Amino acid sequence: MKPEIPPLPDPQARTRQLVQVASYVLVAGLCLLSVLAGLLPGLLAVCISFLVTRAMTRIPLGRPGRLGPPRAGPYYLPPWVAATVVITAPLVGLLLLMLNAKGYSLLAVQQYQALLHHLANTVLEMREKLPPEIVRHLPEGVAGMQALLADQLRNQASLLASVGRSWLHGVLLAYVGLIVGALLGSRRPPTTRRPLAEAIARRAVHFIDAFRQIVAAQFWIATFNATLTAGFLLGVLPLFNIHMPYDYALVGMTFTFGLVPIVGNLVVNVVMTLVGVSVSPLVGAACLAFLIAIHKAEYFINARVVGSRTSTGVWELLAVMFAAETLFGVTGLVAAPLFYAYVKKELAAAGLV
Repeated sequence: MKPEIPPLPDPQARTRQLVQVASYVLVAGLCLLSVLAGLLPGLLAVCISFLVTRAMTRIPLGRPGRLGPPRAGPYYLPPWVAATVVITAPLVGLLLLMLNAKGYSLLAVQQYQALLHHLANTVLEMREKLPPEIVRHLPEGVAGMQALLADQLRNQASLLASVGRSWLHGVLLAYVGLIVGALLGSRRPPTTRRPLAEAIARRAVHFIDAFRQIVAAQFWIATFNATLTAGFLLGVLPLFNIHMPYDYALVGMTFTFGLVPIVGNLVVNVVMTLVGVSVSPLVGAACLAFLIAIHKAEYFINARVVGSRTSTGVWELLAVMFAAETLFGVTGLVAAPLFYAYVKKELAAAGLV
């Protein structure tokens, strides 16, 4: 009996495997680089502008009339028009903001003066009730508050400059990503691709799909946070005869900034605490306690909502979020749900989970 000859390895199959592995390595390197090099705002902006551009090109604008050229379906917005709208919309908004900059500046100065006087009056009331050992560390009147703020700004000048540069860098990265995403969204896919390009395109489809699910989940999280904030500001505090200024604006701000994972809530926390302190220190402490409770609960809310959207267990997302925050800080916490949802999609597509 002749021994069986093993089949020869298929070179094409091995090439396909190498191409698949190369595409996974490239995408993993891009994700890691976006976290380590601070490129995450640009990556998120690419995804957002891509989805918006594609959505605009799918909006029907109407059907041709009887005298028009024969056509079976409705008219759609041309891709280049959609990309132009997405790219120029932030510039138009910035231009309108600059045209009204004087009015906004005067309003900001007025709000600052009102807040300063309110804080000064609050401090004066506290001076009458606190022990002398504590009173001598408190400022006296509006002039003392201004001097205290000036000293703090002077001492933290380098830190504020560094934060300002970081924000400006993030905004520029986000706008460049917005341009890239709009151009990709308006680009007609080629009829044929090379093997590596085809593999990377499949990775990109899975990543965009995961991002779409995360955005939908974040919308519900922002709605939940805004609902709780509205109940706290408009329902709980009035029961104690406490009326927060700008309460409706704070609720709207909670929803808008809540669309940005983690970071948006941190901004809202700072603003709401400052507004609460302007009413009284006790109200400021209550606002801070409420916001801390929401921030801690958001881990579980985020994991629950995102998990239901991406078929992921709550314990999985919680473990990934805590690990990412430990390794990469807030950036890792923001990126963890998206990257993990993408990894689950790739594993599901490969039939491994």
